[in-house]
Amino acid sequence: MKVAFTGARGFVGTALQDRFQDNVILDRHDDEPTLVNKLEGVDVVINLAGAPIIKRWDDPYKQTLINSRIETTDRLVSAINKSEVKHFISTSAIGIYPNDIACDETCTQQGNDFLSDLSRAWEEEALKCTKPTAILRFGIVLGKDGGALAQMLTPFKWGVGGTIGDGSMVTSWIHIKDLIRIYEFLIENNIEGVYNATSPHPVTNRVFTKTLGQVLHRPTIFPIPYFALRLMYAEAASVLTDSKEVYPKALETAGFTFKYQTIETALKDILA
Repeated sequence: MKVAFTGARGFVGTALQDRFQDNVILDRHDDEPTLVNKLEGVDVVINLAGAPIIKRWDDPYKQTLINSRIETTDRLVSAINKSEVKHFISTSAIGIYPNDIACDETCTQQGNDFLSDLSRAWEEEALKCTKPTAILRFGIVLGKDGGALAQMLTPFKWGVGGTIGDGSMVTSWIHIKDLIRIYEFLIENNIEGVYNATSPHPVTNRVFTKTLGQVLHRPTIFPIPYFALRLMYAEAASVLTDSKEVYPKALETAGFTFKYQTIETALKDILA
């Protein structure tokens, strides 16, 4: 089976390349004719393209976030529709959901901020694909080689890690190994639809922080005030401070079983 990737150099893309080694790398700057040529003989396309979210937003960077997702997916879908590709798996985010409401894939309520609008537009572009299409809404992806956890580890190892604010916000997360297994599951079963790529057990930031401190044998007594994150990241601080309680009901109904269901088992595996 040959798999093509956009966003192949990112944290998730690198892990997927290790799993699916017969692959083709697509660049988000490729024009449509180039993409059509690259897709010859490809069975599955995985779309991970997008500029990094965790970066200070201004209006030009917001446009970069939009273009790197919407325009790239538009060209990619047009090329897929002209190819013999059998399955398309695109990416979205749980930022599409509102704060402080427990949601699975049946939730019809959506947020009303930039991230929600971006996720919604990204999904709409992907769903223009005429081939069997699945969309994964990522939670916080945890792994030792990158992603959010890698950015957290240094202050925690120094003993100056702590909760964000009062720690009451809910974090919906997933171990990178389970995420790779989800891709395997979708591909092996040629599954379509929208799926939350999150553990069945979201936790408060307080629980996440205390568990990380226990696994690292470090104190967690220095909370990070919300205003400090706003100073660093401006509106992008919402990625870190929003409270998203999201459940993977559709994946479990389809028969997928998570190996790392609790934050303790996940962090112990990653940081062993």
